[in-house]
Amino acid sequence: MSHPDRRRFLGSLGVAAAATTLPPFVGQLEAATPTPGFAATDWDLEWVKDVGKARHKQVFDMGSVEAGLHVPTNYLDAFEDVMKLKRGEVLAVIGIASNAFPMNASDALWAKFPLGERWKVTDPDTGTWAARNLFAADPAPKDFRAKDTIATLVARGTIFWQCHNALMGLSRRMAPAGTSTEAMYEELKAGLLPHVKIVPAHTMLIGLVQEHGCTYEKI
Repeated sequence: MSHPDRRRFLGSLGVAAAATTLPPFVGQLEAATPTPGFAATDWDLEWVKDVGKARHKQVFDMGSVEAGLHVPTNYLDAFEDVMKLKRGEVLAVIGIASNAFPMNASDALWAKFPLGERWKVTDPDTGTWAARNLFAADPAPKDFRAKDTIATLVARGTIFWQCHNALMGLSRRMAPAGTSTEAMYEELKAGLLPHVKIVPAHTMLIGLVQEHGCTYEKI
């Protein structure tokens, strides 16, 4: 096997191995066709500059809904307890692409599509597939710490983002028969929780916030 052929072969093995680490549902949507190009003027990324103003800041690359939100909470708690820092001095940024998308979704999206069954999330209060965003529930569901809710984290200054590219992939995969990808995208976008920032690409923002001083943790 020639060197170029060997490189192509090994590269294909790497892609296949990476795909097997994703849940079956998510693995399919990552293979979607490229999204249309976007101009810099289409995106408001001014908030990224404000990230750098915090004395301590960390981006949490949210890889699944199973992980929950206790790690970002623990990060903020530790700085408050040990260094007596408050909002504005310590900041958590939570980056979400495909696998953790339901965290950013409204109860209406959870019920309609149904996200609990798709992502295998059980509501501890009912024992059935979740038909609501458990992470945004008030009061917090059984077995959830009240301080790990989205509302509590947002009140502490936490930033949540949603990847545009991932949302396009989800739209292709989830669109019911007769519904275009574009229409589905607009519905999912409109159904995001109000604090969520849509960003051009998850991988771009992971790098950009680090350029503005964030440390990085994969969850």
